[in-house]
Amino acid sequence: MEVGNIREMKEEFKGLEQYKVILEDWIPKDASIVIALGDTYVYYSPSTTHFHLKLSKEVHSKSTAAQVLENRHKTAILIDETIFGTAFYVIGYPIIIEHQEAALVVIFPSSYVPEKQEQYKFLTGKQDEDWVPVPIEQVSHIESLQKRTWFYAADDQYKINCTLKELQLKLPEYFLRIHRSYIINIYFIKRISKDLASNFFVELKNGSELPISQSYINDLRKFLEF
Repeated sequence: MEVGNIREMKEEFKGLEQYKVILEDWIPKDASIVIALGDTYVYYSPSTTHFHLKLSKEVHSKSTAAQVLENRHKTAILIDETIFGTAFYVIGYPIIIEHQEAALVVIFPSSYVPEKQEQYKFLTGKQDEDWVPVPIEQVSHIESLQKRTWFYAADDQYKINCTLKELQLKLPEYFLRIHRSYIINIYFIKRISKDLASNFFVELKNGSELPISQSYINDLRKFLEF
């Protein structure tokens, strides 16, 4: 069965559209829905923010869908990078299709921030042999490089023992993911431009130039209204 071919899905798994209709009352309009049956995604209703992304055909063993299928419980809001190859907030639900156990996963846009998350007021980073707490509003951007995470404030670089995936859960809303390797503080943006190949990049006030991936440009456009 070809993933994403909704007409074929409707014929073989009647009633899948009902889940989309039910969820429309409470999920963001720019959220997407996928349904997993066994080790395959059998249904995909993309939002405009995810339409350009390629859905994985197979359910990854560490995915939210796999967790739902194994435990048969609704998940908390998680970050899942197995569905599109890019990290997004998701929530999973156990459902039944044609008397078979399945998993429904709601994929939120990258601009989505979970409610009731206690936000960071500072980040503590290591510089040389010292640990330094830095107020969060002074952090210009955060980078994942060579399996390590670094954040930048003024002209200083600090190493932190968290992944971008973990940090993203508790950063203030003015921190936006622009690339699988970068999160930026929008108050440090100097300009957003295109290179000769029409790829977007952001120049920060400290002179750093960072690429903006196609996976995140729509969310950045929406948040900054450009």
